Amino acid sequence: MPSTLPDGEPVPPDGALPASATDGLGQRPFGLYVHVPFCSVRCGYCDFNTYTAEELGGPAAAAGASRHTYAEAAIAEVRRIRRVLGDVGRPIDTVFFGGGTPTLLSPGDIGAVLSAAAAEVGLAPDIEVTIEANPDSVTAWSLEELRAVGVNRISYGMQSSVDHVLRTLDRTHDPLRVPAAVRWAREAGFEQVSLDLIYGTPGESMTDWLESVDAALACAPDHVSAYSLIVESGTALARRVRRGELPMPDDDDLADKYLAADERFAAAGLGWYEVSNWARDDAARCRHNLGYWRGGDWWGVGPGAHSHVGGTRWWNVKHPAAFAARLAEGLSPALAREVLSADDRLVERVLLETRLVDGLGPELLGLLPVADAAGTLQALASRGLLEPAGDRWVLTQRGRLLADAVVRELVG
Repeated sequence: MPSTLPDGEPVPPDGALPASATDGLGQRPFGLYVHVPFCSVRCGYCDFNTYTAEELGGPAAAAGASRHTYAEAAIAEVRRIRRVLGDVGRPIDTVFFGGGTPTLLSPGDIGAVLSAAAAEVGLAPDIEVTIEANPDSVTAWSLEELRAVGVNRISYGMQSSVDHVLRTLDRTHDPLRVPAAVRWAREAGFEQVSLDLIYGTPGESMTDWLESVDAALACAPDHVSAYSLIVESGTALARRVRRGELPMPDDDDLADKYLAADERFAAAGLGWYEVSNWARDDAARCRHNLGYWRGGDWWGVGPGAHSHVGGTRWWNVKHPAAFAARLAEGLSPALAREVLSADDRLVERVLLETRLVDGLGPELLGLLPVADAAGTLQALASRGLLEPAGDRWVLTQRGRLLADAVVRELVG
């Protein structure tokens, strides 16, 4: 959850949405995102809306700004869902606890949030409930407790298996703990285990990167996410780069590492389904994230969390104390919102669906805003960036490296 919030129009104090937002509600997947803004240590590359205990004032922090009281504030926002949306029309399909480090909350608090969601909206029988975790933030028994309260998918922030790379990223976990954490999740009964990797860290060689990829694959994950390092303005990493202590990531190096990882993932039976995500099979794909990429509806709970329902997007106040204070006063925690135009929604569909393995289907191809859609598709194909797949157009491997440029051409 990025720490910088966009501008937007004011939100009514009660959080009421325009009538257009609820058109078709219940016909699209409905997800719940719960942002947990706490970390034990701030990583140098991280630009997410997260806080350490010291940044929040320690154990005596204001209500909602302490991880020990945070669940109460999150539940208060969950209870607003029905008040704002009315009858959602379907149970929640997916829940994603992100952060931050959600596993800094107790399993009981995680379960309480899920129970509130079940009471207010309902949970689908086949619900996917994901929690992000650092490998050093879980134990065998805490995973058993999380599984008991309904969490069935876990995503570990592995990032790398190489000590000096982890140090540059300010990651504090022991890489040797990752296989154990994966094994504990399996033994606790988690249905899916995912590992997150980062490539392009300053000082990371190709040998380092492939060592990390192989270490991840040795854990036999169901799903892997691999993201290139982005030096975000305002982070400790950006300051080190600006001072000349570390070099900026090199685009050619990033491309080489992506291609090398993609080949190894494929050889291990993991297929790409989104530019930065690979899964063992269709069932292992992250359904929650697919809801984002396919334009579904979701409600984001927590400070800085974003929501989207029927073309209306809104985002909450950034600080945990301000978030909790608004809810305590009976007000919406939303800071601002935007109502997307039909053109905006079309561009977003092209932007997101182009990145998926299913690519662009006939319906969307007929709506492309570029002047000569057929000619543009053929031109992209001639450059090896797109290829036809039946009645669809899909990114090639090279096209995945240049996905943003492909989208720019498709939207004109």
